[in-house]
Parts: sequence; C-alpha cells; structure tokens
Amino acid sequence: MKSLADRPFALVGVNSDKDPKVLAKKNAENGITWRSFWNGPAGTGGPISKQWNVSGWPTLYLLDHEGVIHKKWVGSPEEDVLDAEIEKLVELAEKAAKQDTGRAGARPFDEAVVAHA
Repeated sequence: MKSLADRPFALVGVNSDKDPKVLAKKNAENGITWRSFWNGPAGTGGPISKQWNVSGWPTLYLLDHEGVIHKKWVGSPEEDVLDAEIEKLVELAEKAAKQDTGRAGARPFDEAVVAHA
C-alpha cells in the first residue's frame, strides 16, 4: 500500500462483522488504515454485498479510475497477480490524469470509486 501512496489508487473494504464495535476493534488490531465500510447487522447478507452480488468472502473487485469493474475474484488471488493487475490500472489512471488536466468535471480517483459504490 505504501508504494501506491502518491499514486491514483484507493483501497476500500466492506466488512461483514455483525457488530460495528467488533469491526472497529479488529480494524485497529490489524492495522487497517483504509476506508472500511460496515455491511450492516445482517453480516454477509447486508446491503452492500447484495448490491455488488457478493457470493463468497473474500470477494475482490478491481475498478479503474472511472469506476468500471475490470476484475473480480471470489477468494484471494495470488499476490503477484493482484499486484500486476493493480499496476496496470494505476498506470492507466496516471495516463488519463495527464490527458485530463484542466478538464471540466474531472474527478479525483477516490470520488469516482465512491460514486460507483
């Protein structure tokens, strides 16, 4: 994550703990520093997992700078595969940012992802 700190990349988590206090404690214990949303008291049957058609945990979606889903994994992908796919999309976002400089209505990457969540 630190290698992507100054690049157009955002990591967003969705957690299925039924109690938000338990979630907050786990996040603190595990050093979770990225935005992490609670899926509600229904746990894995909560509104976020329903809207995103999550069928298993963990599920990873890789979105580009415009919020378009490029990859979906149910289960954990190999680290080198995930890193390579992330790098491709970060490079794409950097290229788009250079082309979009000054474009009216351009949004930072984080805003585009949240708008599609």
